[in-house]
Order: sequence, then structure tokens, then C-alpha cells
Amino acid sequence: MTRNIRQWLALIGLAFLLVACSQEPKLETLQLQGKTMGTYYSVKVVAKPGELPDLKVLQSQIDAELKQVNQEMSTYQADSELSLLNKRHSTEATSISANLALVLNASLELSQQSNGSFDVTVGPLVNLWGFGPQARPDQVPSQDQIDAAKSKIGYQHIQLQDTSLIKAHPDLYIDLSAIAKGHGVDRVADVIEAAGFSHYLVDIGGELRLKGQNDQQLAWTIAVEKPQLNSEQRIQKVLTPGDSGIATSGDYRNYFEQDGIRYSHTIDPATGSPISNHIVSVTVVSDSSMMADGLATAYSVMGVERALEHASTHEVATYIVEKRGDEFIEHLSSNFEPLVKTQ
Repeated sequence: MTRNIRQWLALIGLAFLLVACSQEPKLETLQLQGKTMGTYYSVKVVAKPGELPDLKVLQSQIDAELKQVNQEMSTYQADSELSLLNKRHSTEATSISANLALVLNASLELSQQSNGSFDVTVGPLVNLWGFGPQARPDQVPSQDQIDAAKSKIGYQHIQLQDTSLIKAHPDLYIDLSAIAKGHGVDRVADVIEAAGFSHYLVDIGGELRLKGQNDQQLAWTIAVEKPQLNSEQRIQKVLTPGDSGIATSGDYRNYFEQDGIRYSHTIDPATGSPISNHIVSVTVVSDSSMMADGLATAYSVMGVERALEHASTHEVATYIVEKRGDEFIEHLSSNFEPLVKTQ
């Protein structure tokens, strides 16, 4: 009997040993932060102990990559590639960098899909309303000023063939603010993956790129902020989006008021004025942060009905919040619903 008990205990001990050996090794997180594009960035990289990257080396690589993104696409940097292109009043072909061509090509595709609701040539209107590099005007623009700015826009005036660009309208001004930040997120993700890591979270001013798991070996979860006009932050939804890019466009942080009217920073190219369709935020989950960024802006302009129709047709996970009176109304695409984490 004693021998049987000893054998039984030995088997239990072996079983515990096998279970312990089969468990995944503990993971650790390297976190770093910095500033770029007028906002913050935050990066988390997850790996086994002893396999995390050197913080200073990785931060230096990320800072260099983001500096390059700004050098290519910033309208706030006078000597950036895009700023110099905007200053070039010519209809002759111009050679541009591969990265700028990539973002412009994605922008033009999105412009066509949205029938112009997304338009990277909307810069003159953005500047006119005081949401660009120039100072905000003392008065709301007149209709004549709006019409004059509208005469200088139109994505159809951009001809792009590989890395050769032609501005059919010599005064065309390109503004990539609605998509370049998401592209920057993707570029940082590329740096991390090139370093050999596949579990990470990249955040630039609320635009995200996620892959793999956190250090608890669980899928990344993110919170969508509840739209509020004050500085208080509350959670509206918690998501488990998997490997993806996420972007939120909202007018509850960037706006100005005059004579009791609130003007959103998102401009409708069709009217030449800030949107007034009651949408306060749009969250999009896509394969890349760049496309999520652009789509979130496009949907903000398109309005709830057109945005949800486009999201359904193109299978885009989309979450829209609109404000009717004192009530916030939620709209979820069918692809978005499975991403919402249930309590």
C-alpha cells in the first residue's frame, strides 16, 4: 500500500513538472515615450526576459524614423518635401520620394471611394479656418473667401504615376494631416518588426497599431474615449481589435467657438466649411493605421448614413458617435461589434 502511494505521489510530481515546463515563459515590457507631430508618442514592446531591445538604441531608431516622416510630409516644417512641393507653382512633373508617393496614392484612392469627402488638397480651406500652420483669423471667413479657397482645391488635379507627380492646378496645396500621422504609426511598427519583435503597441496621439500580446500573454485591449467637451476622460468602449491599426477622429478636442457657434476642425470640401452633421467621433479599425486614420476623417465628413454604407460595402470595422441634443447615439458596423470586449 505504501509503495502504491509513493508511486502515485511520484506521478503527481511528474505531472506538475510537465505542466510547469509547458507553461509559456514570463514576458516583460519595454516602454518608451517621446514627442512628434505636435503630440506624444508611446511605444510598448513585449519579449522574453533578456530579449528586450536596448531602450536607447530603439528610441534613437524610432526618433530618426519619425523625423524622416516629418521631413517628408509636414506642412508645419518649411523645408519639408511637402512644403517645398506646395511652394512650387508649376504644372510640370515633379519627382517625389517613395514614401510621399505611397501616402498620396492611398489618399487619392480614398478620395475616389469617398467621392471627395476625403481630399488632401483641402489645405487652403483648413488654413482659411485657422486649423493649419497659419494663425487663426479674428473672424469667421466670408462666403467669398470660402469660394476663393474652394477654387484652389480638388484631388482630381493631382496626377500620380509611380513617383512622378503633376499638379494640374499650379496653386494646388496638399495637406496630409488627416493621414500622415497614421502612416507615422505604421513606420514605427516597421522599425520594431525590423528589429525582430512581434508583440507591440504603438500610439501616436491616439492613432494606434497593435500586434501580438501584452506581457500577461493576453490580447491587447484598448479604450475608446467618450466624447466630452471638458478635459475629463471617460471610457466609451473597450476593444480587443487583434493585429490592426486604429484611429479616432473627433471634433470634441480641436475646435473654436464664435458667437455661440462651435466650429469643428474637420472641413467638408464640398461646402468649404467645418462639418455640421452631428458626428462627434469616428473610430475605425483597419489593417494599417494609415488607412484607419484616413477613413476616420472621411467618415466624419460623409455623415452617419453614407459612412456606414461605405463601411458595410468595404467591410470596415467602424464605430460612430453622434450627438442629438443632449443624447449621444452610437452606431456600430457589423465588423466592429465582435471587437467590443464584453464584461
